[in-house]
Amino acid sequence: LIQLVESGGGSVQAGGSLRLSCAASGYTSSSICMGWIRQAPGKDHEVVATIWTGGGFPYYANSVKGRFTISQDNAKNTVYLQMNGLKPEDSAMYYCAGEYFCPRPGEPEYSYWGQGTQVTVSS
Repeated sequence: LIQLVESGGGSVQAGGSLRLSCAASGYTSSSICMGWIRQAPGKDHEVVATIWTGGGFPYYANSVKGRFTISQDNAKNTVYLQMNGLKPEDSAMYYCAGEYFCPRPGEPEYSYWGQGTQVTVSS
């Protein structure tokens, strides 16, 4: 079991920034894979960014490369998604997800999901 609690969503104008946080608890291994996955109305899930908490290179979707940064604070068991240069097309429900191994890059094959936090970007 991995319990995940997101925070930090909200509304912002295009070009603005938001930082999402995801606090993880309940897991039984030293490292887990954590991802940020978004879903806009009528669209499929899109894996935005992924990080292995034990270290390594993070994954980013092409749509967010250079604008979003995933990071972690191991002391707080928390993963962050810093979103800069937001665009209206970034508007979606953002979910934090966790798994005991990293799925194939870009695949939303995570067993554990948070409740989601809404991000709305106006033009």
